[in-house]
Amino acid sequence: MHECYPIMNRIFNTNFNHRGLDIALLILRFGIAALMLTHGLPKLNTLLEGGDIQFADPIGIGAKASLALAVFAEVCCSFLLILGLATRLAVLPLMVTMLVALLAVHADDPIGKQEPALHYLLVYLVLLITGAGAISLDKIISRKGTRSRRGY
Repeated sequence: MHECYPIMNRIFNTNFNHRGLDIALLILRFGIAALMLTHGLPKLNTLLEGGDIQFADPIGIGAKASLALAVFAEVCCSFLLILGLATRLAVLPLMVTMLVALLAVHADDPIGKQEPALHYLLVYLVLLITGAGAISLDKIISRKGTRSRRGY
């Protein structure tokens, strides 16, 4: 039993490695953004085709405007997440989009239909709290800003 203690200590260790956290945030940002792009790029194609747009208008601004807002969030903001650029700002439209999907578009649907929007929303909430991590353009920009304020 004594030989198990080092293994058990590692399994239940609550300390974290900052580099590991930064890599995890990179994987999370890139993965969630790539998955959201599978929803956003077809919407972008629909918007660019310019024909009659059949899209939900849950907030009453028109189908085309609703589609444009969804494209902005799902495509533009997802690219910002991949880059780690303005991450906390970029997740806000994505969170709003998921809230609209959850509370308006899928409000009467069973939990199985609501679950994807909830998953995205939870990940975006984590990114709002944590930011992009060190492997991001946000980190590069914040480092430059810190240097210039100190007079380096």
